[in-house]
Amino acid sequence: MENCIERLEKKGVRVTSIRILVLNALMNASGTMSLGDLESALETVDKSSIFRTLELFVKKHVVHAIDDGSGSVKYEVCEGEDECTLADMHTHFYCESCHRTFCLKDISAPIVSLPQGFQANSINYIIKGICPECRKYGVSF
Repeated sequence: MENCIERLEKKGVRVTSIRILVLNALMNASGTMSLGDLESALETVDKSSIFRTLELFVKKHVVHAIDDGSGSVKYEVCEGEDECTLADMHTHFYCESCHRTFCLKDISAPIVSLPQGFQANSINYIIKGICPECRKYGVSF
């Protein structure tokens, strides 16, 4: 919990018990988490409080949002001290069978040279297919 408090303070986020709970759940997750995942993990916290917390966390660069095309935005803790860094903009893999989103932190999202006047604020690079666990059970498309 101390790590959560320190991270929130560094990001300029007022520390509350709900914010600590949400950040702790995200930091201890084995991968990305959706609003529904967090609601299930934090049964005592209502959905609207979790949603407002996530919105604040994205705004303050505590977490980044990942749109994997599933219709459910996923969230992951930013590694950068102040901002989400290029390391946070890694590739994600969406399994079309089990509907989980995996972080492929060793595969950077490609940096695209934009035309003059355009400014990129984030990169959302998703690969879709079948994860190793689903392939092991013979799932294919």
